[in-house]
Amino acid sequence: MTVLTLAWIGFPFSVGFLIYLLPRLSRSLALAGTLASVAYSIWLFLASEPITLRLLDNFGVSLLLDPLASFFILTNALVTTAVIFYCWQSDRSSFFFAQTLILHGSVNAALICSDLISLYVALEVLSIAAFLLITYPRTDRSIWVGLRYLFISNIAMLFYLVGAVLVYKAHHSFGFEGLRGAPYEAIALIFLGLLTKAGIFVSGLWLPLTHSESESPVSALMSGMVVKAGVLPMVRFALFLEEMDPIVRFFGVGTALLGVFYAVFEKDVKRMLAFHTVSQLGFILAAPEVGGFYALTHGLVKASLFLQAGKLPSRSFKELNQRSLHTPLWIALVIASFSISGFPLLSGFGAKVLTMKNLLPWQVIAMNVAALGTSISFAKFIFLPHKNLSELERPSLQPGFWAAMALLLGGLFAANVVYYEAYTFANIVKPLGIIFLGWILYLAIFRQVVLKLPRVLEEFEHLVGVMGLSLVALFWMAMA
Repeated sequence: MTVLTLAWIGFPFSVGFLIYLLPRLSRSLALAGTLASVAYSIWLFLASEPITLRLLDNFGVSLLLDPLASFFILTNALVTTAVIFYCWQSDRSSFFFAQTLILHGSVNAALICSDLISLYVALEVLSIAAFLLITYPRTDRSIWVGLRYLFISNIAMLFYLVGAVLVYKAHHSFGFEGLRGAPYEAIALIFLGLLTKAGIFVSGLWLPLTHSESESPVSALMSGMVVKAGVLPMVRFALFLEEMDPIVRFFGVGTALLGVFYAVFEKDVKRMLAFHTVSQLGFILAAPEVGGFYALTHGLVKASLFLQAGKLPSRSFKELNQRSLHTPLWIALVIASFSISGFPLLSGFGAKVLTMKNLLPWQVIAMNVAALGTSISFAKFIFLPHKNLSELERPSLQPGFWAAMALLLGGLFAANVVYYEAYTFANIVKPLGIIFLGWILYLAIFRQVVLKLPRVLEEFEHLVGVMGLSLVALFWMAMA
């Protein structure tokens, strides 16, 4: 078991470097790396008990592989596989596929770490791999966006590292359990690093520009899985340590509302999707006990939507409403939009029902408002005009695109099995009511509203300033 787990951890990195030696096999090797993760995650689901590994004695690496981690690992595997399918017939070089697989491996490593230093190393490797993919086009814009992401990430992880050292100083352990009774400043520093890394609340306002300006396959990787590498440790903190649960839930509610507020008024397709990544991460944190299932559903939906956005004739909703989409592409958009809105028959329904059932009383109203905002936002896709376009008018939808859609959208139907108990009359009526109310509000009000929200907090210098203010707020929350 230990050997199998270690082989799985190292496999994506080994194959990633092998791609440089065998560039003609880059696509096949990258696909083999992700399929290995699919197989391992399924095996982990079927394992009778969690796997705990401690390498290199007490000062080494601690790993935890349990059902919660298996949801995130499966999400990472499916999203990365879909991106490889999507890019299969493109002219992207072997470098792109190698870095995609290395990013996949670094996300896997971050998901299973259960000590602060190993997590730090995995997240830093992840940042470098993500930076190389963001800057892949080598344009001035992509290089600036990548450097901005790397600078913010490094500053956040510096705060995190100082917090980890303070935890060790107090308990002589880097394990997550060392947070119990750790100094308030250590908790604040560690949370600030993870909140920023994961794109949570105001600390995560770097995310909309980064995800919207990256190429569609990279946006799918970033929103579908990469940010969740910073979310899972906070979910574990809430489950391991009772005193951390209110902090995690508070930021879940806050980021759900903040992201959906921006998304409702956003008129740019990819920025709207990016703001909804911020919002949907809040649903994961708002109910940590069931965050794994929601992460799986969100990863499949958001990856499919970003890949579909790459095939749209425009990023402007105003322009899209003035021309017809090719009907098959519109259907794919509608399926994903239905799922994230919580429509029955898709796993987004079960994930939302399960999340709502695990909220505390003070969270319920705010999270229902966030769900209503989600319905309003994705009505923008559902009510776009569409028809069957001629061959000259329709976008180029190659077999790789449809293979990716089959995997991601098919996964949304298949994942219903996780919580089939959700299909009761009482559970179905409320989500449908919220969805239909959202559609009515969109058609009656928000479709005509033009409100350009300020982007001042997304500017680099203000992002750093907000991190400082967040640190002060986290310190007082830790003391409370």
